[in-house]
Amino acid sequence: MVDLSPYAGAKGRTPATLRASADAADALAPARARLQRLVLAALAELPDATPLELVARTGLSREAIQPRASELIALGLIQPTGTRRRNPSGRSAAVLAITLAGRKALAS
Repeated sequence: MVDLSPYAGAKGRTPATLRASADAADALAPARARLQRLVLAALAELPDATPLELVARTGLSREAIQPRASELIALGLIQPTGTRRRNPSGRSAAVLAITLAGRKALAS
């Protein structure tokens, strides 16, 4: 997977906070790539899905899925379809689909 800047959300940019952010990003990098791949694989098997449908499909938490979906959208590997569906909570959620670039990334 393509690495995103680990410093994008850093607050109070001091050498100490930047180092802490970099350390946290480094520690999470292997898990982030694995979770991104799981989200891509789930979307490759489905025509489309909301984040909560991906939670049900993968068995991962929403807290694990939602940031990975945002990262994959930023990378152009998945995209919102422009439609929305109701979640079990009754709230409307964006429907996501894998892109051609996402299928290629999954195959590599």
